[in-house]
Amino acid sequence: MGLAIFILGCSEQKSTEEVLFSGPTMGTTYHMKVVGFPLSEQDKQDIQVEIDKRLELVNDQMSTYRPNSELSRFNQSVAVTGFEVSRDTAKVVLEALRLNKLTNGALDVTVGPLVNLWGFGPDNKPEQIPSQQELDIVKQRIGIQHLAATETTLSKDIDGLYVDLSSIAKGYGVDVIAEYFTSLGIENYLVEVGGELRINGVNARGIDWQVAVEKPTGGGQSVQEVIAVGNNAIATSGDYRNYYELNGERFAHTIDPVSGRPIKHKLVSVTVIHTSSMTADAFATALMVMGEKDGLEFAKQQGLAVLMISKSDSDSGYNEVYTKQFERYLK
Repeated sequence: MGLAIFILGCSEQKSTEEVLFSGPTMGTTYHMKVVGFPLSEQDKQDIQVEIDKRLELVNDQMSTYRPNSELSRFNQSVAVTGFEVSRDTAKVVLEALRLNKLTNGALDVTVGPLVNLWGFGPDNKPEQIPSQQELDIVKQRIGIQHLAATETTLSKDIDGLYVDLSSIAKGYGVDVIAEYFTSLGIENYLVEVGGELRINGVNARGIDWQVAVEKPTGGGQSVQEVIAVGNNAIATSGDYRNYYELNGERFAHTIDPVSGRPIKHKLVSVTVIHTSSMTADAFATALMVMGEKDGLEFAKQQGLAVLMISKSDSDSGYNEVYTKQFERYLK
């Protein structure tokens, strides 16, 4: 998924000192801003080191690309009860389990083997569409009902269960750094990791941070909506960049856990505002699975601040809908 949210630049003179931090993490990049908080050069260096250290820890805990991460070691194990992990990893899995129930299965962190089967994991796109028999074989190894967690352990009751936290771990990393900044007494900040954002206070001009939601054309950063997020996180999930075509059919990277197949509806982008980046990240993925009608109904029932962009019936344009909770953030 490409960067679907970006920070609006400002040509006017900055009135308050702004300190930038950036670097690579989780197969993507991070960009962070701290405003109006006096920092010496040594302070800046120390904070940069601490940011990298904390994000590196999340990688060591939850990456599926690192063979020795906590999650990879759990995935490599046979059916096991009480596999010890850090409280951080357990916290993220427990939230994934909670949201799986809440979304009636739309968020399922065990669908990784299906993602790989359809060519959106480490494997290349398939030369032919997977058969129903291939789907049925892989589906025997998925299902969040086979996963359990406590505050310090993970358990699975079948061999081959593979947990992938990519739909929630980046958001957790954002929360980790936002909470670190808060612990230092920093009130004005922006934390972005791979397009997931959490914001607090004001920008260098002393006004609310403004964020742009990208128009889902896949052709560059054109703006769909401008949002003043307040002291919240914002996450977007979209299928307009990560897809391929095979035999004249389009396949997007979001997998429906029930059918085992890529989603087929007209919803192309979901933006969620929430106090937690981890939860916003996961909700955005779940709502993409649900589609516009069911997703919008769910968002209304849960009182979520959500913006949805769908292809119009003519396929020549886009329609947007949002909940009343989202309306107050629109500029």
